[in-house]
Formats: sequence, C-alpha cells, structure tokens
Amino acid sequence: MPSPRSADHPAVSPPQRDTVDALISQTRRLRGGLDAVRRDTVAELGGTDDAQVRWQRALCELAVHQLDDLGRHLGELREGLPADAADAADAADAADAAETTVEPSEPVDSPETADPAGPEADATAGSEAAGHAPTGHGSPLSRVGSAEWNLLTDEVTWSDELCRIFGRDPGDGGLTLDELPSWVFSEDQPILTGMVTDCLVDGKPIDGEFRVVREDEAVRTVHMAGEPVLDTDGSTASMWAVLRDVSELRRSERAVRESRDTLRHQRRIARTERRLAVEVQEAVLPPWRGSLRLPARDGFPGAGPAPGDAALDLAAHYLPSESSAQIGGDWYDALELPGGDTLLSVGGLTGHGVTATCGMAMLLGAVRGMAVAGIEPGTLMERLNQLLAVSSQPALVGAVCAQYDPRARTLVWARAGHPAPLLFRDGTGRPLRSPDGMLLGATAGAAYTQCEERLEPGDLLVLHTGRLARDAEGATERLLALAPRLTAAHGAQECVRTVAEAFGDEPRENDACVLIARVTGARA
Repeated sequence: MPSPRSADHPAVSPPQRDTVDALISQTRRLRGGLDAVRRDTVAELGGTDDAQVRWQRALCELAVHQLDDLGRHLGELREGLPADAADAADAADAADAAETTVEPSEPVDSPETADPAGPEADATAGSEAAGHAPTGHGSPLSRVGSAEWNLLTDEVTWSDELCRIFGRDPGDGGLTLDELPSWVFSEDQPILTGMVTDCLVDGKPIDGEFRVVREDEAVRTVHMAGEPVLDTDGSTASMWAVLRDVSELRRSERAVRESRDTLRHQRRIARTERRLAVEVQEAVLPPWRGSLRLPARDGFPGAGPAPGDAALDLAAHYLPSESSAQIGGDWYDALELPGGDTLLSVGGLTGHGVTATCGMAMLLGAVRGMAVAGIEPGTLMERLNQLLAVSSQPALVGAVCAQYDPRARTLVWARAGHPAPLLFRDGTGRPLRSPDGMLLGATAGAAYTQCEERLEPGDLLVLHTGRLARDAEGATERLLALAPRLTAAHGAQECVRTVAEAFGDEPRENDACVLIARVTGARA
C-alpha cells in the first residue's frame, strides 16, 4: 500500500534507529522478567483453580500480550512502513533473522486463559480452519493491517494481513466502505458509521473499535485508527487507516475483569459467612467473662456448695487462628448440673466457617443436655459418636468431657482423640491418666472408657483443645513448663492470662481454647 498522502500532514522521518533498538532491548528484558514471574506463579499455585488464581494468571497473560504488542510495534517503527506487500514480507524476514521482536508468548487460547463463553473464544480456531493462519509472532505486522479507500477513483487497497484478519483471501481484495458495515456486529455498526462519517465529512481522525463477524463465523475485535487524506484543494481525497486485531487483548482484559469480579464476590460471601460464624459462636459459648465459681448458691435448687465442699474457680480464653478470617468450631464450657456437680468440656470440629460453628453449637447442646440428664462422661462420648454417625453433615470431633464432684473432690473424665487434661500440684504438672477413645465420628460403635482422679484444694486443671501451637505435643510440654507460674497464681483468671501471654503470638493454623479450673476450699 502506498504511503498516505496528506496536504497538512507531511511525511515524518523515521526515528533514530539506535533509540528504537534500545527500546526493543528494554522490552525484551521486561518480557524475560515477566516470563520468570509467570513461571514462579504457576509453580507456586500448582493446579488450584479458584478466583484469585485465575485473576493472577489472567494478569500475567494480559501483561504478556501488552509487551508482545509493544515489541511488535517497536519492530514496525524500526523498519518503517513498507512500500508494498513484497517489502512487508522482506521486512518480516529481516526482523525474524535479526530477532528484533520479543520472545513469543504462550498460546492465548491455552486452558488457563481461554474464555469459551466469550464471543471471540473460537476466533483463532476459526481462522485456522478457514485456511488463513495468522502470521508468526516474529512478524512485525502480525495482527496489524492497513487500508485506504480512494474517494476519487473508488479504489480500495488492503494489506494482505488485513485481509487475513477479516478471514479473506488477499487475492479477493478488500471491502468497500459500503460493504464493510455488513461484516460488523449490528450493535457496532453505528460506531463504524459514525467514525467514517466524521472522517469523510468533518475531517476528524478515526479512533474506535468494532467487532467483525467473518465468513467462517469467527468473531474478531478490531481497533481502527486513521485520518482523511486531503487533496490539494483541501477536500477529502481518500481515507486511510491502520486496523489492529485486539481480540486476544480484549479477551485477556475480560478474563482479568471477570476474575476480579468473582474474587470480590467470593470475598463478600466470606465476610458474610465469617460474621455469621462469629454470631453463632458468641451465642453458644458461655457468656461469662473473667472468673466463675461453681457450684454456685444461685444454681439449681438445693445444689449450692455445702460446708466442706471444694468448689472450682473457673476461667477460659479463646485464641484465634493466624488467619482471623477463618472461624473454627472449637468450644469450651462449664455448667452446673442439677446434683451439684460441675460439667467441664472442651473440644473442636474439623473445618471452618458457619458449618463448623453450627456443628459446634449442635454438639455443645447435646453435651449439655445429656450431662443434665445424668449421663456420665464415658457414656456421653458414645452417645455423641452415635449422633455424629447419623448426622447429615459428618465431621471429626476431638473432645474432653469431665464431671467434678465438689463433695468428694473427684473428677471423672473421658476423651475422644483429644489431649488429656493437665493437673498442676505443688509447682509441677502432669497429664492425667488417659482413657481410651478415638475421634468422634471416625467410626460407628466406638467404645469410650472413663477415668477418675481425686483432687486436692489448690490443684489446678488445664483443659485445652490441642491447637495452642502447631504441634499438640509441643503445646503440652510448653504448658507443663509453666507449672511454677501457674501454681503460684492467685486465681484461674491470672492463670489464663499467663497462658494467653505464652501462646498469644503463636502462628496457629486453627483456633484454640483453654479452660482452667482451680480447686478451692468451701465458700463461706
């Protein structure tokens, strides 16, 4: 195609070649660095497929397309506009031989970035099926074509690449301005008509996009930029334009936008679920803050402590996980029973969110109901296991359930796949003798035994969910190492503060609970 003629826009000399070469080198270095980022991102994320992963991949692909386009445009700028198609082919071969363009990107229709729902999803495949394979990535004119419509002679001049973009054989020539709208989406025809009219009538430059439907039914998005070419008398002699196939770029932008919208939607859902989980947790866990003494005089009728009874001074604390966005199903509980005994329990469900907290609420309600009905800890664990076996949402649960008799100062307890309570006495600590018991919900018909321990005034019991640290055994050892401080503390609340200070900054993957009970003398 001949260079465009313009009475008021004389031909511009090509820029300095060494400057463009330096820009090409910088683009190539950026492209190499982006390839490294993309490889690292794919390697770190593995085969996961959530909204954030798709968004990151789409951003990488979008950056790749933009750098590739920049490299191709700089290659065009370096070589100058060819005088005809033969010169264009020679320029392409020379560019490939000199490696002036950046390295090619991975196919844009790879499974990671393809958007089958988009209108251009099968455009590349349609082009190849029609026998019009696009030029290689090394060509400086790849996906960019030019056209000129002479208004005086009605001559239409299209570059071969523009014909390929439209899925036409270059031998068939280009489309006239009257034929062009019939190839354009009906919704986009006013855009094209407006640009052409403004250019021919008002002499305005052309700059806009429209979608083209080719004969093979493939859809391409084309950006057209150009201007009128004026005759010597100032009238419009012809219109020329450069048309760029931006289908892949728009598809990448759409993938980024849709992935970002999906990610925002998922984050809104996550915030809502977290709020619900917190509300369920706060509604179910004991409402008391600070210390609590059980049995209490204002408990069940006639169940208050008698002279000589050893009550429990109680305090508890809930430690959130490293990621506060995930609320777990851990619980602690202390409840005065009708006969004057005190029920102590801690436990936790697998999982996070509303499902876990709702499951925790169901189990804690079952524990309280069966304990109030007089069921002992060992049998209570068996009934809980049966309950989970018939539940519509199976879960694995670790728990400790203990019943303290303030008159005999005896503790009867059972556990299910959970750390044993720790007993601190006279400056030292030890785990209580552990009865058998696997995780609740692991197998139907499991049997759970219970053990009994006699306590003394001043004894300290520590029940925890085993998630105070990443390593449950390490958490037990660190708790036992706190024995001098815990036994010297003045009350259960001070002991809880000591544990919270020791484990508060621990990088936990899950929430954790600690319940501390100190045996006191009879209340006055």
